[in-house]
Amino acid sequence: MSNISRVVLAGIVTLTLAACATTPETVAPASTPPAAAAATPSTAAAATPPLATNAARPPPAAPITPPSAQAIANAARLSGAPGSATPTPPAPPPAPGALRSFADVIKEFKELPGMLPLWQKDDKVYIELAPDQFDRLYFFSTNLDQGIGENGFVAGSMGSRGRLSSPNIVAFRKVGTSVQFISRNVKYMAKAGTPEARAVSESFSDSLLSSAAIASLPHPERKSVLIEANAIFLADLTGSASRLEQTYRQSYGFDGRNSSFKEVRSTPDFVSFNVMAHYALARIATPAPGQMVTAPPGTLPDIRSLFLGFHYSIAKLPDTPMRPRMADTRVGYFSTERWDFTTDDRRIPVVRYANRWRLEKKDPAAALSEPKQPIVYWIDRTVPERYRATLRDGVLEWNKAFERIGYKDAIRVEIQPDNADFNTSDIKHASIRWMTTTRSGIVAIGPSVVDPRTGEILDADIGIDASAIRSFRTFSAETVPLRPSLEFRNDAPYCNYASEAAEYEGFAMSLLDARGTIMLDSAESDAFVLSRLKSTTMHEVGHTLGLTHNFSASTVYNEAQLADREFTRQNGIAGSVMEYNAVNLAVQGEKQGEYHMSTLGPYDYWAIEYGYREAAPEDEAAMLERVASRSNEPLLAFTADGYVYFSGLDPRVNTFDLGADPLVYAERQLKLARELWKLSENRQLEPAESYAILRRNFSRGLFGVQSSALHATKYIGGLSVVQDRAGSGRTPLEPVPVEKQRKALRLLTETIFAADSFRFPPAYLRKLTLTDFDIADAEEIARSSPPVDLAIDQLVLNVHRAVLAPLLGPDIAQRLLNNELKVSDRNEALLLADLYGTLHAAIFSEIAPGRDIPLIRRNLQREYVARITAVILRPVAAMPADARALLRADAKQLRDDIVARKRVAKNSPETRAHLAEIHASLDDALRAPVIRQAL
Repeated sequence: MSNISRVVLAGIVTLTLAACATTPETVAPASTPPAAAAATPSTAAAATPPLATNAARPPPAAPITPPSAQAIANAARLSGAPGSATPTPPAPPPAPGALRSFADVIKEFKELPGMLPLWQKDDKVYIELAPDQFDRLYFFSTNLDQGIGENGFVAGSMGSRGRLSSPNIVAFRKVGTSVQFISRNVKYMAKAGTPEARAVSESFSDSLLSSAAIASLPHPERKSVLIEANAIFLADLTGSASRLEQTYRQSYGFDGRNSSFKEVRSTPDFVSFNVMAHYALARIATPAPGQMVTAPPGTLPDIRSLFLGFHYSIAKLPDTPMRPRMADTRVGYFSTERWDFTTDDRRIPVVRYANRWRLEKKDPAAALSEPKQPIVYWIDRTVPERYRATLRDGVLEWNKAFERIGYKDAIRVEIQPDNADFNTSDIKHASIRWMTTTRSGIVAIGPSVVDPRTGEILDADIGIDASAIRSFRTFSAETVPLRPSLEFRNDAPYCNYASEAAEYEGFAMSLLDARGTIMLDSAESDAFVLSRLKSTTMHEVGHTLGLTHNFSASTVYNEAQLADREFTRQNGIAGSVMEYNAVNLAVQGEKQGEYHMSTLGPYDYWAIEYGYREAAPEDEAAMLERVASRSNEPLLAFTADGYVYFSGLDPRVNTFDLGADPLVYAERQLKLARELWKLSENRQLEPAESYAILRRNFSRGLFGVQSSALHATKYIGGLSVVQDRAGSGRTPLEPVPVEKQRKALRLLTETIFAADSFRFPPAYLRKLTLTDFDIADAEEIARSSPPVDLAIDQLVLNVHRAVLAPLLGPDIAQRLLNNELKVSDRNEALLLADLYGTLHAAIFSEIAPGRDIPLIRRNLQREYVARITAVILRPVAAMPADARALLRADAKQLRDDIVARKRVAKNSPETRAHLAEIHASLDDALRAPVIRQAL
């Protein structure tokens, strides 16, 4: 062969290999490419044109073909070989690094046919990608199937709580000799084919999740290529290394060498990869002297190594996107936000779609019809058999709401067989799963994942924490608060549904046990636990149907209705199961209604109607407005999460209250807490019974007192807030009547800040201990050892701190001052001076009469002085000037009162030292320069 022939032939081979390995990158046209056309989002109206998403996407990769026989023959002719009759010479051996044939790569591999064919041999898995599957949009979800039983790393939870905890629209993008696994950015959009669509495509970025080299030449017929799934999925896709480091202050790193596939599946609709991901420590970090110590994982044999199991699913997106339904602030739905840049008629071009399942009648003309595709929940095989019937009842309770709007059996429940060949983590199986933990921090969770183009719910997995159910069952006899939550309350906003729910259930069980109403291992105890489990299931199913919380629903029934067992059985104990409903406990001697929510409330029927009632596209907007306009009906009271967690404006909006008047509820709870203390003080333990029972009841009583007091504080400067629109007949903001504010302040001064508020019999306090096993139990779940001797005065001080924080803080001060502007007569407002004067008189009631000041009162007075001197010396920007001036005047008055007291009273050494200390603190603060602080 001549040199020129060799050059030509080498050029042909080189060009061919290049064609196999690369595709030129081009800017995508503004219109949606054919491969993604089915995934183009639609809007609420059927006639609205499709919208293009932001990211520029390359056209599908051109088919890749090996050198043709004619090309080789031509090269042979150039070399002087005989003509066409001459046999084709054998192909030269592949150059080092050249791609192998498709058949050679998958030789001895087992094919798993499906949406994306998989090829598996031992722990190596290839994904086969056809040309038309590049740049096609798929749905990607992550579940945690293997955890470590604590701190949120809990098996059975949807999402990873890491980088991929939100649903992703993904695509496989071919770039040169590699394939990138891309998370597509579909949040930003504009009408396809417009200049705005081009601008959007150039303005926002996709994200690279992982990538893999192309591993084969194209298949000779299908033209598909192989990529190694190991490279895509045996990686820290979830960012869990960072989560572990943040949680435990240890530098955990992902270890790919010891990570593996547990199982892979391919079906016509989805593929799944169950990965055992290994995380390891190169060295155990030790805290520096004085540095806060973070407990390492408490459930591992060796803290240097752990496995997390991730269940990744890639699924087809709906061929026809669901028509979105616009969210409305008057009805609580989780929403999917998208930015629509098609027009510039709004300052912030955000549209919000209510998250909901696609539900369509088989017979649209029928008043009651089965759906084309019901919503099916699978009870996972991990759920104990004794709880499955209760879970089923909790799920199916929602069919009542769907029947009212024309759907028969909209929801079904199936039990996963023990020998099932599918995993309920798969994207096509909504499920209820059992989570076994030592300290998860949750009772139950109900997440769902949605199509981010339309808000269509595609999957949901409810997790029930076994430890919470165990706690509900055993609180009445054996559980000791290892470190009472009261010890950790501070001035920051406090919200933890899991621990608070457990505390409220524990308080109820403790009281019912102390009364002798419910005994451990009795039929009544079982019924109590199962009723709580059904209520929890209904709540979490509501979330997976798209509903947010409703923190006004607890106020729709009065005390007489709550005491009527038949009424509560028919109507529930609140307007919605989406509340954090307290246990319905009667005061001793009164009638007892149902303890927990056993059925849907009126709000639940209304919310389902808004989200799921069918209407023709041209009629939908009017229908939705008719439904939402009922928001002013008392039984449909609704308030979303933000108003309870971040504003504290409305005293009717709380977690864990019950009844038409939350202040009346607070008074009742205070009575119940003191009843629990009295019963515990007089309780005669049986031989061999643990004193831990009495200690638990003491802590539960403190919890009840504090939570009730915090409900009362919200009345001071409170505002009633509604989400109505104009024409409802209600005012959006209405100050709480001054008589109600004064009643709340009186309740606080008489039960929390009075001289005898926290006096206990010494004989009772001497019994508040625990055993060595209680301490060992704390160590088992990696908690600090509880003290043998409770610091009673410090626990009470924490209650005082929790209540003083809002009363002396800037928010209530600002609202009291502003409420004066919202009333026509100043006498209709509670004045800030009234609040400070009332607190001063209650907290320092011993000063004027010259009485001695006991330990608990000294602690309270020091806390009050510390807070007002902080305002004087280091006022935050949010504290109103009037509040600072009033507290300075209060400090001067208190200093003068102490001086007068020192001249006439004979004090104990502790009281003399205490008065001298706070006098000096006040004097120093009043003379010192002010240090201004930012908020």
